[in-house]
Amino acid sequence: MAKAAGTSDRMLIYHFGNKERLISDVLAHIADVYAAALDESFGGEPCKSREECLQRILGHTGNTAMEPFIALWWEIVAGCARGHAGHREAAQAIMTRLLTWLEAHMPPDDPDPQGGARYLLTLIEGTQMLSAIGQEEIALDGLAASGL
Repeated sequence: MAKAAGTSDRMLIYHFGNKERLISDVLAHIADVYAAALDESFGGEPCKSREECLQRILGHTGNTAMEPFIALWWEIVAGCARGHAGHREAAQAIMTRLLTWLEAHMPPDDPDPQGGARYLLTLIEGTQMLSAIGQEEIALDGLAASGL
């Protein structure tokens, strides 16, 4: 990162305070870029149903332009599982940011936007994980069984 920024490792740490803060800030920025990409894919049009919201997000996150984001996300999750410093906090911040984004993009007439956003986030994350390990068919079957 230092090389890409045209500086030294020490200057990055000086600016951010410590490695964990640097990682956290970079990942928060990436979450914002990801949310902006989702905004762009929605084109300002609200979803008419939870199913439409889910399909739009899965359609967008499944395209090749999003592969680097998805790969990085699973690296962060793996870091959490390994107990790496800063990964859990960063992952929680990313999920909070994405959950807030999702709540704001729920259908206008949704009876429970918070609960619906949490439900969809769970389906999205599960679908992405199964797709990442080559088991997309299981995810699609599960989505069909859920009624969405």
